[in-house]
Amino acid sequence: MEKVRVYDKLVRDNIPDIIKKNDGVPYTRILNDEEYRRELIWKLKEECNEVEQATTKEQLIEELADVLEVLKALAKVEGKSIADVIEVAQEKHLTRGGFEKKVYLEKVLVKEKK
Repeated sequence: MEKVRVYDKLVRDNIPDIIKKNDGVPYTRILNDEEYRRELIWKLKEECNEVEQATTKEQLIEELADVLEVLKALAKVEGKSIADVIEVAQEKHLTRGGFEKKVYLEKVLVKEKK
Protein backbone atom coordinates (compact mmCIF):
# COMPACT_ATOMS: atom_id res chain seq x y z
CA MET A 1 0.00 0.00 0.00
CA GLU A 2 1.33 3.43 -0.94
CA LYS A 3 1.32 6.32 1.47
CA VAL A 4 1.29 10.00 0.46
CA ARG A 5 3.07 12.62 2.55
CA VAL A 6 2.12 16.20 1.73
CA TYR A 7 4.82 18.80 2.30
CA ASP A 8 3.81 21.90 0.32
CA LYS A 9 7.08 23.71 1.00
CA LEU A 10 10.26 24.93 -0.62
CA VAL A 11 13.05 22.35 -0.46
CA ARG A 12 16.73 22.28 -1.37
CA ASP A 13 17.47 21.60 -5.03
CA ASN A 14 18.71 18.01 -4.59
CA ILE A 15 15.85 16.79 -2.40
CA PRO A 16 13.78 15.37 -5.30
CA ASP A 17 16.77 13.27 -6.43
CA ILE A 18 17.32 12.03 -2.89
CA ILE A 19 13.65 11.05 -2.67
CA LYS A 20 13.96 9.12 -5.97
CA LYS A 21 17.07 7.30 -4.72
CA ASN A 22 14.98 6.19 -1.73
CA ASP A 23 12.28 4.80 -4.04
CA GLY A 24 9.91 7.73 -3.57
CA VAL A 25 8.12 9.67 -6.28
CA PRO A 26 8.35 13.43 -5.70
CA TYR A 27 5.73 15.72 -7.19
CA THR A 28 7.24 19.16 -7.69
CA ARG A 29 6.72 22.41 -9.54
CA ILE A 30 8.88 25.46 -10.15
CA LEU A 31 7.76 28.57 -8.29
CA ASN A 32 7.37 31.95 -9.95
CA ASP A 33 9.47 34.81 -8.57
CA GLU A 34 6.77 36.10 -6.21
CA GLU A 35 6.03 32.63 -4.83
CA TYR A 36 9.76 31.92 -4.47
CA ARG A 37 10.37 35.07 -2.42
CA ARG A 38 7.35 34.34 -0.22
CA GLU A 39 8.43 30.72 0.31
CA LEU A 40 12.00 31.76 1.15
CA ILE A 41 10.68 34.03 3.87
CA TRP A 42 8.49 31.19 5.16
CA LYS A 43 11.52 28.85 5.02
CA LEU A 44 13.57 31.36 7.02
CA LYS A 45 10.92 31.29 9.75
CA GLU A 46 10.88 27.48 9.68
CA GLU A 47 14.68 27.29 9.96
CA CYS A 48 14.73 29.84 12.80
CA ASN A 49 12.22 27.69 14.68
CA GLU A 50 14.52 24.72 14.17
CA VAL A 51 17.42 26.76 15.58
CA GLU A 52 15.33 27.36 18.68
CA GLN A 53 14.52 23.66 18.99
CA ALA A 54 18.11 22.41 18.57
CA THR A 55 19.25 20.55 21.64
CA THR A 56 22.94 19.99 20.86
CA LYS A 57 25.72 22.22 19.54
CA GLU A 58 25.90 20.04 16.43
CA GLN A 59 22.18 20.45 15.74
CA LEU A 60 22.46 24.18 16.35
CA ILE A 61 25.29 24.53 13.82
CA GLU A 62 23.34 22.46 11.27
CA GLU A 63 20.29 24.69 11.69
CA LEU A 64 22.37 27.88 11.52
CA ALA A 65 23.82 26.57 8.26
CA ASP A 66 20.27 26.14 6.94
CA VAL A 67 19.43 29.71 7.98
CA LEU A 68 22.54 30.93 6.16
CA GLU A 69 21.56 29.07 2.98
CA VAL A 70 18.12 30.71 3.03
CA LEU A 71 19.69 34.13 3.67
CA LYS A 72 21.98 33.64 0.67
CA ALA A 73 18.99 32.79 -1.53
CA LEU A 74 16.95 35.76 -0.25
CA ALA A 75 19.85 38.13 -0.87
CA LYS A 76 20.17 36.79 -4.42
CA VAL A 77 16.44 37.32 -5.03
CA GLU A 78 16.99 40.97 -4.11
CA GLY A 79 19.96 41.25 -6.47
CA LYS A 80 22.49 41.15 -3.64
CA SER A 81 24.98 38.68 -2.26
CA ILE A 82 25.59 37.37 1.23
CA ALA A 83 28.69 39.60 1.21
CA ASP A 84 26.38 42.60 0.76
CA VAL A 85 24.31 41.44 3.74
CA ILE A 86 27.45 40.99 5.83
CA GLU A 87 28.63 44.48 4.86
CA VAL A 88 25.36 46.00 6.10
CA ALA A 89 25.61 43.90 9.28
CA GLN A 90 29.12 45.23 9.89
CA GLU A 91 27.96 48.83 9.40
CA LYS A 92 25.12 48.26 11.88
CA HIS A 93 27.60 46.67 14.27
CA LEU A 94 29.73 49.80 14.14
CA THR A 95 26.83 52.16 14.82
CA ARG A 96 24.59 50.09 17.11
CA GLY A 97 26.98 47.47 18.43
CA GLY A 98 26.63 43.73 18.47
CA PHE A 99 25.26 41.36 21.07
CA GLU A 100 28.48 40.41 22.84
CA LYS A 101 27.67 42.32 26.05
CA LYS A 102 24.42 40.38 26.55
CA VAL A 103 22.45 43.59 27.21
CA TYR A 104 18.78 42.90 27.93
CA LEU A 105 16.60 46.02 27.79
CA GLU A 106 13.76 45.73 30.26
CA LYS A 107 12.12 49.13 29.91
CA VAL A 108 12.71 52.82 29.24
CA LEU A 109 11.47 55.74 31.24
CA VAL A 110 10.54 58.51 28.83
CA LYS A 111 10.20 61.99 30.27
CA GLU A 112 7.24 63.95 28.99
CA LYS A 113 8.05 67.02 26.95
CA LYS A 114 6.76 70.30 28.30
